[in-house]
Amino acid sequence: MNKSVNEIKVSAISLGCDKNRVDLEKMLFKLKNEGFQIVENEQEADVVIVNTCAFITPAKEEALDNIFKMCVLKEKGVIQKVVVTGCLAQRHKAELLKEIPEVDAYLSAQENEQICDVVEGLFGIKKQKRIEVKGRIFTNRGSYAYLKIAEGCSNACSYCTIPRIKGGYKSFPIDEIVDEVKDLAKNGIKELVVVAQDVTRYGEDLGQNALIKLCKKLCKIDGIKWIRLHYAYPEKVTDELLDFIYNEPKMCNYLDIPLQHIDDRILKSMRRKFGEEQTRELILKLKTKYPKIALRTTFIVGYPSESRKDFKKLCGFLTDSQFDYAGFFPYYREENTPSYFMDKQISQRKKMHRLKKIQKIQNNIATEKAKAVMGQEFLVLVDYFDESNGVFVGHTEFLSPTVDFGVEIVENDKVKMGEFVKVKFFDFDGENFKGECV
Repeated sequence: MNKSVNEIKVSAISLGCDKNRVDLEKMLFKLKNEGFQIVENEQEADVVIVNTCAFITPAKEEALDNIFKMCVLKEKGVIQKVVVTGCLAQRHKAELLKEIPEVDAYLSAQENEQICDVVEGLFGIKKQKRIEVKGRIFTNRGSYAYLKIAEGCSNACSYCTIPRIKGGYKSFPIDEIVDEVKDLAKNGIKELVVVAQDVTRYGEDLGQNALIKLCKKLCKIDGIKWIRLHYAYPEKVTDELLDFIYNEPKMCNYLDIPLQHIDDRILKSMRRKFGEEQTRELILKLKTKYPKIALRTTFIVGYPSESRKDFKKLCGFLTDSQFDYAGFFPYYREENTPSYFMDKQISQRKKMHRLKKIQKIQNNIATEKAKAVMGQEFLVLVDYFDESNGVFVGHTEFLSPTVDFGVEIVENDKVKMGEFVKVKFFDFDGENFKGECV
């Protein structure tokens, strides 16, 4: 006997970037709105959706590992169906169909909209007439939400697979984004983490850059207190944008600017549009004219032909610039990217040696910066209660949730999840700040 929709339990595994997470949250809302039950534990579900990433090799390996685990649960009869979506399904669908036929459905990004039809079909349920209702089921902890404002990318960096997977840059209409944020605010969201592969190109595919115009509209929405920008490409970080961030109270003094390297030859090979001199001028301007803006960046080490001299220059730039936060990745040789075919590929051993060395430099910088704020008071948005340590954990305006350090609040009597509290920092353990309520 076939189950009815409201008897079917759905669980999901979210992998990869925050943009991927947003896609999954919208799929889960569609399913719940249709009558499906959403459960956290995969072993309690009838069907599990594995939302995958395929940006770099470790992400693909993680995705395959989770797919295989769900297929094992299906073989054991714990769950009934496995659905795979996200970038891995988009990029390698033909191979996956051949290699892992146990999966019941592979969905491209475009097919995510039909998730209810797909799951109903897997259980032999007649397709229902639907009234389109938009919304999200939040999969992160806290009163912040990721706001995806565009899909795809047109930058064509030599090492990146995103344009091939997601296609060219496509901005979402402003009115749709504003409506989504109004709904987020009604659901208690206080902070927006604005994400796209490149937020600073928002609107250009529709005729003109409209990031500031969009943010001004978002700032007017009641209930939204903080707006944070992630993935701002350096050539689009204009004085107008910096002035807006600096002077608008709701904009977090925070920018994530992926720089990837500092050597001109490497940057040109990467097909980056910003050279060494321009990069140094931008960082100097940020440090002198906009000192309150916390800076996060990302670098690739071991890119093809990167010499010891090139790497040493990168380390020196890191020391000179004193970024608040920096992430580092060893170069991954991804098929069908221009850099895949380049000569002078760097050995894995050398890449990992360089990665360890540059991470140590940044760890020392971060530790010194943490010492400098001891005794100071900051407004903290409380995200969740850590039962293992018995403390509430949150983040500040200059700490992006999940990617930067957290703030452990040792006194709990004045603290509530989803609220702002003023906290005085007194310690830093290398992963989190510790503070007490003022």
